[in-house]
Formats: sequence, structure tokens, C-alpha cells
Amino acid sequence: MELTGTQTIGAARDKVWAALFDPAVLKQCIPGCESVEVTGENELAAKVTLRIGPVKASFSGRVTLSDLVAPESCTLSGEGQGGVAGFAKGSAKVRLTQESPDSTLLTYEAKADVGGKLAQLGGRLIDATARKLAGDFFVRFGEVVVPQAVEPGDAKPASEATHAAAEVADEANQSEQPAKKSWLGGLFGKSTAVVLVAGGLTVPTCCLDGSHAHTFDAVYFGPICGVR
Repeated sequence: MELTGTQTIGAARDKVWAALFDPAVLKQCIPGCESVEVTGENELAAKVTLRIGPVKASFSGRVTLSDLVAPESCTLSGEGQGGVAGFAKGSAKVRLTQESPDSTLLTYEAKADVGGKLAQLGGRLIDATARKLAGDFFVRFGEVVVPQAVEPGDAKPASEATHAAAEVADEANQSEQPAKKSWLGGLFGKSTAVVLVAGGLTVPTCCLDGSHAHTFDAVYFGPICGVR
């Protein structure tokens, strides 16, 4: 079977080219990959576990990079043995075109073949699986080469954002309603707010600036503000 596709990567061509030879990058991009190790010049050993239809198999094989024309094109070839499941082999011709200083168009033409028990699954299933694996690899490759960095202060975790919104809503609600007397108001005063701290204790906000002290009440099992 033959597969073709393109992927735009937001990085200079030299950076994309170097990533094609990086075992750590390839390990993150190859679907089901368990390990990738350098075994020689432009040669890698890999272990991959895949499920194709009802068959799940672990493959041990090698990946070779050849036809190198830096930083324009190369060929990735791989072959793996999956024991009773059979074997899988294939190759991909990769071309890199510099579109701009920070953008590279990756084009690939791939061929794949399987044998043994895998070949009995039917050409349609094998073809669909191969297309998905190839697509997943190059999409993931683009994500790894250009990670989406988040600048400090640009975004907060959802939990923090939710907590902050709840605090704003609570403050607005309190400002619109008259102060109510309660056992909590009796302990901390009519207009003193409280905040939660480690251990589940409550501390009056007026005590946080260190301007005065508060005492610990054994019955309430919490701090009592002396200011009313």
C-alpha cells in the first residue's frame, strides 16, 4: 500500500531535520513505541506494541535513515518482527520545504507491507490502520518539534480559574447583602471575613497583617479574633 501526506511545522527546516534523527523525538511520535535506541550510524532499534483489529502484537525491529540530502530529504525504512502475529515493514520518503523562517512543509510518501497473521486481516483494515498510524506519527512529530509554550500569567489551570471566579462572585454577593448575625459573626465580628488555611482552620483576614494577635479557642478549635 502507498500513503502520502503533508504536515506544516512551525519551525525552521534545520530544526525539523535535526528532529528526524533524534531518538527521544521519534520515541514520542511512533504510535505504541516503547523504546528507541541508536545502534549505529543512521540506524536505530525500536520496540513497538500495536493493535490492528483483533490482533495485538509487540514488534522488535530497526529503523534506518538513508538517501540523506541535508536538510532537504531522507528516507526512513523500518522492519519489525511480531512473532506469531507476523511481520511489518515499510519506508517513508520525507521532504522538507522551507516556507518561511519559522515554517517548514513536510511531505511524505510511504509504503507499507505486512505478512503472517496480520495479512489475514484483510487489505482494507490494514490500509486504514497504516494511514492512521502514518498520520498520527507526523501530526505528533509537528507537536513535539514545536511544543505549545504557555507564557507565565497567560493562563491559569481550570481549577484556579474556577476558584478565582467563585471568590469574585462571593465578594460581590456579600457587598450587595446586609451583614447577618450568626455564630460565625459572633466569633469574628460583624464585618470580618474569614479565609481557609492549611489544616482546615479558619483565620480572620484582619489577623493576617500582623497588626494584632488572636487567641485559640479549644471548643471552637480555631482562632478567635480579639477585634470586633
